[in-house]
Amino acid sequence: MFIKECIGFELEKEKSNTSEDFFNRSEVTFSEGSEEKTLHVLYVRYFDEFFQEFTPYQQNPIFTKEDIQVTFKDIVALVCLIKNPGLRNRKRLYINSKHEFASYFQDIDFDKLTEIVLAVKQNNKVELQSPLDFIKQPS
Repeated sequence: MFIKECIGFELEKEKSNTSEDFFNRSEVTFSEGSEEKTLHVLYVRYFDEFFQEFTPYQQNPIFTKEDIQVTFKDIVALVCLIKNPGLRNRKRLYINSKHEFASYFQDIDFDKLTEIVLAVKQNNKVELQSPLDFIKQPS
């Protein structure tokens, strides 16, 4: 599987009677064979206030290298895809439980995640051999 893009953004109200401004969307675009897919993860923006509880990151942007800034919402969909490879067959995922949201980040190897995100941002395409490479294995 090739990861082509991981990006996130805050939704804004399109109509006055909607609640879109309470949500963030994170997207990961990837290809398997000749087919390109995008997984859209919609989650409650409030969870961004707690990412320090389940990641090693302490601020947003979570890291900066040269002229590339990576925010927390940029990595959410990629983490979900790594943690649950079955999501490759879905277009959308909605998360409204803090417990469920935090569970996706459990046992993630954040050093390796940082490497792949930077590589995607720099090269627009990185091969992901196995999602298990990004999960910390018990010692």
